[in-house]
Amino acid sequence: MGWLDWLLLSVSVFLIALVMLQESKDDVKNTFSGEKSELFKNQKQRGPELLMARITMSTTILFAALAILAIIF
Repeated sequence: MGWLDWLLLSVSVFLIALVMLQESKDDVKNTFSGEKSELFKNQKQRGPELLMARITMSTTILFAALAILAIIF
């Protein structure tokens, strides 16, 4: 494993941790049961939720870029 693989591994572990720390927007049983769900309702994020969402999105983009680089090199 090269340094790029180790970097990709560490970013992926960090991304998993970020996703696990985020609060769920909907009850899981309602998501899979077909009941009326407000999962896609326009919900505003504020404060720490907004910061966590932005960090997660940035880490996701970094992960995708590193995965593409790992395939190329």
